[in-house]
Amino acid sequence: MRILSITAGAAGMYCGSCFRDNALATELIARGHDVSLVPMYTPTRTDEPNVSGRRVLFGGISVYLQQYSSLFRRTPRFLDRLWDSPRVIAAFSQRAVQTDAKLLGDLTVSMLEGEHGVIRKEFDKLVDWIHAEPLPDVINIPNSLLIALAEPLRREVNRPVCCTLQGEELFIDGLQAPYRERALSLIRRQVRHVDRFIAVSDYCARFMSGFLQIPDERMSVVPLGIGMAGYGPQAADPDTFTVGYFARMAPEKGLHVLAQAYVLFRQRTGHAAAALKAAGYHTPGPSPYLDGVTRMLANAGLAHEFTDAGELDRQQKLDFLRQLHVLSVPATYDEPKGLFLIEAMASGVPVVQPRRGAFIEVLEKTGGGLLVEPDSPQAIADGLYALWSNREQHRALSARASAGVREHYTVAQSTDRLLDVYESVARADTARRAAAVGDGRKG
Repeated sequence: MRILSITAGAAGMYCGSCFRDNALATELIARGHDVSLVPMYTPTRTDEPNVSGRRVLFGGISVYLQQYSSLFRRTPRFLDRLWDSPRVIAAFSQRAVQTDAKLLGDLTVSMLEGEHGVIRKEFDKLVDWIHAEPLPDVINIPNSLLIALAEPLRREVNRPVCCTLQGEELFIDGLQAPYRERALSLIRRQVRHVDRFIAVSDYCARFMSGFLQIPDERMSVVPLGIGMAGYGPQAADPDTFTVGYFARMAPEKGLHVLAQAYVLFRQRTGHAAAALKAAGYHTPGPSPYLDGVTRMLANAGLAHEFTDAGELDRQQKLDFLRQLHVLSVPATYDEPKGLFLIEAMASGVPVVQPRRGAFIEVLEKTGGGLLVEPDSPQAIADGLYALWSNREQHRALSARASAGVREHYTVAQSTDRLLDVYESVARADTARRAAAVGDGRKG
């Protein structure tokens, strides 16, 4: 099968969506499928071998310049190539490209306006590029914020277009008025141009069907999956109960909630040895949010027990996860993915999570942790204490976590489901085109 998969770069950050897209492409290629994984905006950054191509569609610098200066909407393409170089984009994105929804409302709307907006030159480039590529059997775009790609791609190559849904509602909700309402309206208007939407969880499918007004028959679920290489058994220090956090260090992911819970947990454990270790991306330089977390722990006399490991490469991530007795990322919103849970449980680390979003189905399928009341540091603390005080329960959850991921959340299983979707839409499209030819002959 020939598959064109577009993936959105995250301005030099490690990105769970990039990990997913790259892992699936790698597995599909290993099975003999012809896959082109093409970055958009910026090159992607993954912690496994990156199989994406060098060409970057809608280069982040070009899009930005065209949005804010009419001059660059008319520049010849040979000039555009200077700043569309992946090396130039990557260097620039480390310092200047913003991904905060509050700052990108106008650019988001322009992208959704597509061929009728101020960055239509990039859509013209897309059309020329797709005609020079081998004809795919199916095309996948990485999220609904890029749904404006669907109509021109489908029109130009007459092949089915799928759209993955993997958490963009948080970005949409972060847009300020009137951009949020305009973006939602534009997405909903273009739903008809997508043959199938692919949600990364059952929760995501249910929520996005209503949020974007997607008919049920055009929604499929392909759960997340990870490659299992390197995920070994837990090797935490038996004398120091180590609580872990592994996600972007931002308010919505709930590190401050975990810090509050850790303080409450330590009030019950006396002088027993314990530690709180966090890892994940945060903006370079001073971070008021992270400073607030460390102040909270310092005021409780626990600053010496906290470690910020920052952003980790793959081997560092594997080593970090194995050091933990339990992981908790108490997100303050309904998270549709939860890749960090799957990665921790693959290493035999049980989790304590709020009962919300995709956390519910992940833990119900795997049995690898505890679900507690959302938005409650006390509930998280109670879960941590339960695993600290009952080592037999901890061992049982650890075993279930490891086995559960291998049963439900491997990249091989995810690829099986994805191929089912692709083959289904490809068969339907072949039948549609054959019927169109038959109708034409009758006419």
